[in-house]
Amino acid sequence: MPALACCVDAALAPPGYAFHAGDSSLPSPVQFSGVPPAPTTTPTASIENSPSHWSPSLSSALYKIDAWGAPYFSVNHSGNIAVRPYGTDTLAHQEIDLLKIVRKVSDPKSVGGLGLQLPLIVRLPDVLKNRLESLQSAFNFAIQSQGYEAHYQGVYPVKCNQDRFVVEDIVRFGSPFRFGLEAGSKPELLLAMSCLCKGNPEALLVCNGFKDGEYISLALLARKLALNTVIVLEQEEELDLVLALSRKMSVRPVIGVRAKLRTKHSGHFGSTSGEKGKFGLTTTQILRVVKRLEEAAMLDCLQLLHIHIGSQIPSTALLADGVGEAAQIYCELVRLGAHMQVLDIGGGLGIDYDGSKSGNSDLSVAYGLEDESGRAIVSHHSILIFEAVSASVSSAASMTSAGCQYFIEGLTEDARSDYRNLSAAVVRGEHDTCLLYAEQLKQRCVDHFKEGSIGMEQLAAVDGFCELVGKVIGLSEPVRTTM
Repeated sequence: MPALACCVDAALAPPGYAFHAGDSSLPSPVQFSGVPPAPTTTPTASIENSPSHWSPSLSSALYKIDAWGAPYFSVNHSGNIAVRPYGTDTLAHQEIDLLKIVRKVSDPKSVGGLGLQLPLIVRLPDVLKNRLESLQSAFNFAIQSQGYEAHYQGVYPVKCNQDRFVVEDIVRFGSPFRFGLEAGSKPELLLAMSCLCKGNPEALLVCNGFKDGEYISLALLARKLALNTVIVLEQEEELDLVLALSRKMSVRPVIGVRAKLRTKHSGHFGSTSGEKGKFGLTTTQILRVVKRLEEAAMLDCLQLLHIHIGSQIPSTALLADGVGEAAQIYCELVRLGAHMQVLDIGGGLGIDYDGSKSGNSDLSVAYGLEDESGRAIVSHHSILIFEAVSASVSSAASMTSAGCQYFIEGLTEDARSDYRNLSAAVVRGEHDTCLLYAEQLKQRCVDHFKEGSIGMEQLAAVDGFCELVGKVIGLSEPVRTTM
């Protein structure tokens, strides 16, 4: 979930960020030899960059609110974090100022507050409801536009957030959509059974995870209670327990199998995917399960195929590969006589934690709500708020003309080549190229330090030099980190 630890004040720029976002008034190209000259400033520029001209839009850009928080979080006209509980449909008077909430709950009871201490978690059930509705709407649109003849039926993995109130809300808000639950342990199964007794009778209760006799007995009991329960086999030996206990309890089970796909990804929890993953059955094992069920006259009980290619999946292209493989397994099970009804596509279609919208990051995803499910349902609906107890800022030692000359003379030949390229880029006004060569120069010096080619003084000097380059091309001061 997003962790918010500060209030963005519109009247005061955060330290080191007194600049106008998107301002293109960078200094003119200058001759870059020895010490780079300081950027030329004018009184007008000083006024524009002053803290008094900080704005909510700059705060939003600085903290990338729109990248990770849209459409549920924004910066309001007061410069505070605002919650938009109905997403894009939220009206102005419906926005919730998070700072007011924090003050209300943390103020002493003597002045009308609740007297609670930080840290605290603020839950937003309306966000959860909107998330479910938006997800269902996205799938409905895709189904209609593609002419898909079946339907989408969501299942929330309880492990993503096991809070009873969260699970109850999901069942309640998801009831019109037959939204179900997935349990991966006995405690989760008990919680899911308790909640789904009040939900839609068509909602699925998918039983995954390690299964002993008690777990399977509970799942069969849920079936007796008329819950739409499916026991998913993740280990071949689980079938023995299911067959024995179903006969003992006189319950005809609905069974699923988790297939161990060849498709895998290298992202977060990618180790659980692929043919060497920890969970699921190989094609050989699935064939043995089919034969055992056929011998027991229970092949019609096999109705679900579950796949899971890892959590926080970075791109939908990878998912498409996995679904294509799973679809073929599904068709083969139908050919073999199984009464297949459900293709359960598991895995953490994730959320954009870092706001980069990148398929190359473990903390981001290259898709939007039209593709999401799983943990993305609950991630925005609760906020952890805690106090910032200290602050640190990365600052390099200032560099004089003599110090810069000493630094350059101490560079190796390849590092001097980076310096000359950097100098030429400044003259041409190519600021992005400047940053590239500055970073390349810094990394080269780090490598030389590891080899023992340069000393600690020169390694520290490169930080000062790169910071000076940043000032020349108009970058802001170093970022201040709160903890």
